Amino acid sequence: MSDNGKRKWVGVGVGALLVLLGILLNILPTKLVGVLGLPLFLDCVGTLLAAMLGGVLPAVLVGFCTNVVKSFSGSFSLYYGVISIFIGLATVFFFNRKFFSSIPKLFVAIICYALLGGGLGSVFTYYLHRQSFGTGVSAPFAQYLHESLGTSVFQSQLMADVVVDLFDKGVSVVFAVLIFHFISRKVKSHLNHVFLRNVRGRDSVMGVRHPLLRKVMAVVIISEVLLAAFVANIGYFLYKEKAVAKYTSIAYGLTDAAAIVLDADRLMTYLQEGRESEGYVETEKKLYSIREGFPTAKYLYVYHIAQDGCHVIFDLESTEGEEPSQLGDVIPFDPSFEKYLPALFKGDTIEPVVSDDSFGWLLTVYKPLKDSSGTTVAYVAADITMESIMMDEISFLIKELSLFFGVSLVIMCLVTESMKRGIVIPINRMSQVASSFAHNSEAGRKISMRRVKALDIHSDDEVENLYKAFSTMAEDFLLYIVKVEAQNERITRMQDEIIVSFAELVEARDEGTGNHIKKTAAYVEAVARQLKKEGFYADVLTEDYIARLKRSAPLHDIGKIAISDLILNKPGKLTDEEFEIMKTHTTEGWKILQKIVENTGDTMEAEYLKEAVEMAHYHHEKWDGSGYPTKIKGDEIPLSARIMAVADVFDALVAERVYKKPFTFEKAMAIITEGAGKHFDPKVVEAFSHIGQSCRQCEM
Repeated sequence: MSDNGKRKWVGVGVGALLVLLGILLNILPTKLVGVLGLPLFLDCVGTLLAAMLGGVLPAVLVGFCTNVVKSFSGSFSLYYGVISIFIGLATVFFFNRKFFSSIPKLFVAIICYALLGGGLGSVFTYYLHRQSFGTGVSAPFAQYLHESLGTSVFQSQLMADVVVDLFDKGVSVVFAVLIFHFISRKVKSHLNHVFLRNVRGRDSVMGVRHPLLRKVMAVVIISEVLLAAFVANIGYFLYKEKAVAKYTSIAYGLTDAAAIVLDADRLMTYLQEGRESEGYVETEKKLYSIREGFPTAKYLYVYHIAQDGCHVIFDLESTEGEEPSQLGDVIPFDPSFEKYLPALFKGDTIEPVVSDDSFGWLLTVYKPLKDSSGTTVAYVAADITMESIMMDEISFLIKELSLFFGVSLVIMCLVTESMKRGIVIPINRMSQVASSFAHNSEAGRKISMRRVKALDIHSDDEVENLYKAFSTMAEDFLLYIVKVEAQNERITRMQDEIIVSFAELVEARDEGTGNHIKKTAAYVEAVARQLKKEGFYADVLTEDYIARLKRSAPLHDIGKIAISDLILNKPGKLTDEEFEIMKTHTTEGWKILQKIVENTGDTMEAEYLKEAVEMAHYHHEKWDGSGYPTKIKGDEIPLSARIMAVADVFDALVAERVYKKPFTFEKAMAIITEGAGKHFDPKVVEAFSHIGQSCRQCEM
């Protein structure tokens, strides 16, 4: 197993241990305060601590798993798991923003916890316990508020839960912060590494507008919400359908039981003779007794349906104490009831009727009562209140959504963590290594390659394949760079040889110049380095620029190729006409080199030939503007040409020519120094004078 694999399993073990300890810290204090009879929960200490030490994933797992464990002794605990998850997520938010290191911010966090645990928890308690106070720690306090203040059950539950939770979460936060404070820095650092708490700074890629992890989270969240809506709707309608079927069955059971005690042959006699009719009162008592066996039944009555309305035979007092109709009363038909009248007049059975009117939301079933001749003489009807169905539906919906979102949040965190560790972080690390890959030096390339190897990604999936391809590509790239550098070095040497050879061919036509191109190249490099050393023109005199100067220097007299040998090698002084022709070697050299630059295009060769063009064209210009061919002056003259001017004149002075004897070094230096500010750039002359001895050695 690779080192990364070992570290991975060690990290899994450490994470599981933190989750287990968090669950224990949630459950054990709860048991303790229960034994001591304290009005506290202390069921989130482990969640708070896990969030501070490990972040989102352990906080969510500890919060939800705690409620799963507690549900073994009370199923209602499971439905509060989503609240525990919200508390864990809130803790991560507060911890990352330093809320636990400031007393005012700490109070803000405690209030938020109380609103989450108490506020949202009171909604769960109210509906899960069917609008009652439940049996929790806050139940006696809620009962007291309800009785003393006259507030509703929900208002009382809300106030009691928030107040109790405010105190409870305050104590829990203090315990969690104290435990966190006493944990060693080494353990905290290790947990931060295991849970990638520093992933933002180390493994993220700066400048990414739409991070992959954010996209994944967005897709997961949208999918979970859509799935929640779908599941909630399907579950709600299925539950409602089942609940209605259940209550319909209860209603039919009630009417069937009532039909057993009703004598259909005597019903019309009851209607004619009244309550004094034999058996009426006894039958009514039996009906009351039967209805008591059906708690959800609100009304039970027996009507004779006639054209003028419903003739009351039995009408039991409602379960809410409403006055019943009297025997013989005729109740007009409700307009919404008209569609059922044809079937009722015929004595047929009709489907259950759901109504929502002044009598409430009711489910009504009608059972025809037939006499011995088979004629329907009346209907026994049972009204089942649907209010309890609505409460059951709300309770079911809360249970469904709380469980779904609790499990969904756990799944979401696991998916996000898996994506972060398995895809996002490896890709980001490869991207960072690639973006910082050093290829301009051998040492930098070795360091970069070590970084690639150090990634050591083993995920047995496409990411590992990508890493292997990336690693192979990096190795091939380095080999290619080495080959290219060697090839460039050979090409550069070849270019230099061609340049020098070409310049020597031109120089060979001038019998009196000797090794002029080599000596001036050495002077130019020495002067440029001295200028840089003394701080002159530091923004221009880079190493690359100096190297280009040295390479370009041999081409400064390339224009002499266009000058006649008679003029070049004339032993005496040139005439004015001959000197004018001689001066054209600057423009001719400029034309030759400029044409090469234009044909070469935007390449490295064109870049270094830029200095060659400047030297060839301007090396006879003078600082005071009296030179040729353009008579520019001062800083208008390119620096390369100003340096070459000094080197060219100095070499001409100390060298023997066909038309003169060589000057002494001292005489030549005196002429150069005298020309400062007139013929030459004073700074260049100053630097040249400082390396005079070196230049003399070059001459020798």
